[in-house]
Formats: sequence, C-alpha cells, structure tokens
Amino acid sequence: MAMAETLRQPYILKKAQAEIAEVVGKGKSIEEVDVSRLPYLQFIVKETLRMHPPAPFLVPRRVDQDIELCDYIIPKGSMVLVNAWAIGQDSNFWEDPLVFKPERFQSLELDVRGNDFELIPFGAGRRICPGLPLALTIILGSMLNSFNWKLEACIEPKDMDMEEKFGVILAKALPLRAIPSPL
Repeated sequence: MAMAETLRQPYILKKAQAEIAEVVGKGKSIEEVDVSRLPYLQFIVKETLRMHPPAPFLVPRRVDQDIELCDYIIPKGSMVLVNAWAIGQDSNFWEDPLVFKPERFQSLELDVRGNDFELIPFGAGRRICPGLPLALTIILGSMLNSFNWKLEACIEPKDMDMEEKFGVILAKALPLRAIPSPL
C-alpha cells in the first residue's frame, strides 16, 4: 500500500526520492543506519500503517480482571479485539483521516512500536514485532532509490483504485501494477 499511495501522489514520490538521493546517494542501497536520517520516508511508512494497517484487528487479548472503561464494565476473562484500522480512521484524533498526508507526522511524535495508542498497527506489549517498520522503510526506500516508477499507460494517479479487501490481512482489492525503469 505504501508504494500505491506514493505513486498516487507524484509529489510524495519525488520528495521521498530527493531525500534519499541527498542522504544516501542516488541508486545506492539503503542500510539500517540510514533510516534515522530519512524522516520523510519514515513519515510515508507511518502514514501507510495508519491508513492501511497490515492486520485490521490486532491479536485478541483476554482481560485479567474486571475493568471499567467509558462507563462499561468489561468482565475478567473477556476477549478483547482492538480495531487498529478504525483507530487510524478516527476523526477525533486524525485531521482528514481519509487523506494520505505523510507531512502530518512532522509535528507528531508518534511511534509505531506500541507506545502511542493512536498508531498501533503491530499491537503493543510482548507480542509486538519491533523490526517490521524498519524493514518496511528500508524496502520502500530501496525501491524508490533504485528505479523511476510509473503506472500503466492508461491509468492516471488520481484514478487509481485504492479499494481494500478485508480479511485477516488487509490488502489492495486490485494489485498495484507499476512499471520500474532505471534511474
């Protein structure tokens, strides 16, 4: 979804490629040490994970003790499902939640590693996968820094189908078809 969202808004693609070329060098491999120096690329990954979490519902949890939440009693032993997709679309926290805007993370100190409950695509606590955001950033950055990308001949970026199919894993309903060319 990150690549689809990036291709859908060409200015995002160009801005990310410019940042990578300046920090790493055009066409060079991105290493783990480079990621911290690529804030815009990190913003793209965070925004993608906000709008399109890999698993819409996090791993079910069981309540250890009776708890009161928003005037409701959740009894001990209840199974709780967290809807990460709904959290990322919540207009009470996110301005224009249906618009892909990586820049929103310039002023937000949110992390995807489970400390900020507004952005928890991988859950929180012991069961979280801490390396996945790093891996996504390196893969996306490498793809953007290795090739120029364009959509198939008859598709305009604004006309891309961004429909998702829900399941255990969230995916595009129609696969992205993009054409790479050497830089």
